[in-house]
Amino acid sequence: MTTATSAFTLSPEHTSEMHELYKHLHATPELSMQETRTAAFIREKLDELGLETFTCGGTGVVGILRNGDGPVVGYRADTDGLPIQEDTGLEYASTATGRLPDGSEVPVMHGCGHDTHITVGLTTARLLTENRDTWAGTAVFIFQPGEETGAGAKAMVEDGLWDKAPKPAIIYGQHVWPGLSGTVNVSKGTAMAMANSWKVTVHGKQSHGSQPEQSIDPIVMAAHMVVRIQTIVSREVHPMKSAVVTIGTFHAGLKENIIPASAEFTLNIRTFDPEVRDLVLSSLRRIINAEAAASGAPEPTIEEITSFPQCYNDPSSANDLLAVFGDELGHDAVFETPPVMGSEDFGLLAEAIGVPSVYWFFGGHSQEDLDSDTPPAGNHSPFFAPEIEPTLTTGVRAAVVAMLSKLGIAA
Repeated sequence: MTTATSAFTLSPEHTSEMHELYKHLHATPELSMQETRTAAFIREKLDELGLETFTCGGTGVVGILRNGDGPVVGYRADTDGLPIQEDTGLEYASTATGRLPDGSEVPVMHGCGHDTHITVGLTTARLLTENRDTWAGTAVFIFQPGEETGAGAKAMVEDGLWDKAPKPAIIYGQHVWPGLSGTVNVSKGTAMAMANSWKVTVHGKQSHGSQPEQSIDPIVMAAHMVVRIQTIVSREVHPMKSAVVTIGTFHAGLKENIIPASAEFTLNIRTFDPEVRDLVLSSLRRIINAEAAASGAPEPTIEEITSFPQCYNDPSSANDLLAVFGDELGHDAVFETPPVMGSEDFGLLAEAIGVPSVYWFFGGHSQEDLDSDTPPAGNHSPFFAPEIEPTLTTGVRAAVVAMLSKLGIAA
């Protein structure tokens, strides 16, 4: 184990280049699993530092910094943007567009802060490279695509990530959020929720509105499903457990006097406990199929849209990190917090090789902004705009000391 030194302090040159890097990335986002230019840019920066690099999982990039014998430590940053029209008014605001899988063109924005994550990851790689004389071991930098769709970590693992890169003893990751700049928040144990999203197509029988007896009305059927689904959390999940079930969309029909042949809705499920997730998913299938049977309709079609694994912080490693962050940032800037209902696929990277991981949050807004009558916008908002400093510097300091806390001391 080693600790951060004054050699790792960001110089004015480092800071200026980091800010320009961030502004460039913010202005040039790409959609999930389409991060071709972003991946090329990241690999170019890692190549300039002399790291071994390879692509993985389509648009994922891995950089390996070997520095003699010692522990292997992993660090992950996600790289994709969102289909959002940016409305921040920043001079470096995104005007980029992309295409969804259905071919439609949409605006693209780094509305979740992944531009911040890439910037922090690349700057951390630079600092470790320039200060090899203070540590020993191997740092593995994982720039992962497709976090927003839950596809990226899975794609990298299935593409042989851990056959191509040294297997780390621990993997770290972090995420900017609408908290106070200069602070970090760490959870022990469960850090973020698991998430599952489904598309449900309810099959009925079409008829003219004046002849309802000849129909099997999919709208009425689906409406009963939606209402009954809301009882799962209130009547089937233990009161001391957490779950959220959201119906996000509902579509059916084209004209007011025609009973359509089908209806479609999508839903999202958030849970912390794997047993609760299994219960909720099972109950959803039971209710959906039973309501169809009660209407004399065919079995509905259920398609999985996304699935996010549990994001679990190894308690011992998280406890160590709280102390490390306190020493680096000041103990009044470091908080232990309960898990959040947001979801991440980060945990799959460590789960695939059976090693611990820790994921934390760092704030992106000033106290003045947080105290204002109109608090700053959160992640996934068209107005999401973390202040550049001390946000970026805090992220870099946290990443550097986390990795150094597990890397070896130079001989």
